Amino acid sequence: MTAVIDYGVGNLFSLCSSLAFLGVEAVVTNRVEDLQKADRIILPGVGAFGDAIAKLNETGLVEPLREEVKKGKPLLGICLGMQLLFEQSKEYGTHQGLGFLKGVVSPLADDITTGLKVPEMGWNSLQFQKKEHPLVKYIKEGDYVYYVHSFYAKDCADSLVAYSEYEVQVPGIVGNGMVMGTQFHPEKSGAVGLAILKAFCELK
Repeated sequence: MTAVIDYGVGNLFSLCSSLAFLGVEAVVTNRVEDLQKADRIILPGVGAFGDAIAKLNETGLVEPLREEVKKGKPLLGICLGMQLLFEQSKEYGTHQGLGFLKGVVSPLADDITTGLKVPEMGWNSLQFQKKEHPLVKYIKEGDYVYYVHSFYAKDCADSLVAYSEYEVQVPGIVGNGMVMGTQFHPEKSGAVGLAILKAFCELK
């Protein structure tokens, strides 16, 4: 069973529809017992980092989530959920993240000098850094995925699995052990996104 954490940040309908399409048993939850019983956990999210980490803390799920990660349970962060996995964010102040991955979430606008629009909104191709990572087993280099974001992870070379070029290298897929994330939305990325979710949901 896959537990999708509900902490009041984001629309979960598309993600749950994608999991249902794949035939994956999933529960949307903010209950500790469900995280403990699940085979794997997904942390979605849209919006501002500070608000999201505060709401996640309010659920009382942060420490139970840490315990499940310590046990080696697969965890996938999506979009803002991926950003929460890092040590820190510079989004409207400085906020501490979950610290599962090394790196800092920073404004795209600070590093874009060629007039590209921020937020990055639309399709972009993936370039692989770690071709043997389990999340990319069903996709190929150059496949397109759908992004909507104004902030991106930096100083995260240790966990970089795949990136997209948007003047800067935007980490699209990150992973360290069983902790992994996608900056793009797999649930909005068609067949490629479904293949990534399928690969994740095969992990135990």
